[in-house]
Amino acid sequence: MWVVLNDAFLSIVAERDDPNRLLVRARFPNDIARVFPDAEVTETPHADYRFRTFLPREVVASHLADAVRRCDYPNFKSSVWEQWRHDLYLKIWRILYESQKNRLG
Repeated sequence: MWVVLNDAFLSIVAERDDPNRLLVRARFPNDIARVFPDAEVTETPHADYRFRTFLPREVVASHLADAVRRCDYPNFKSSVWEQWRHDLYLKIWRILYESQKNRLG
């Protein structure tokens, strides 16, 4: 699953050999640490997701639930404070918006 937060973009998938753990991946430095401050993050420069950590499934669920509880903004794009990230998310928003219009009219 992709998780898009106003200060982090994560890809979360099941660990192949342990159903109780998840692989949390990120493309940008500090994105994992912003959501999971105690995680041990490794960097693999040539991987599609350069930063990654393995975490217990319940830890991931708890931290994502906390992010939902902290949501206090009426507009997501306006809550993104890093300009480069705002611009990136706006591009993604536009692609999805155009796809919606093309599929649904």
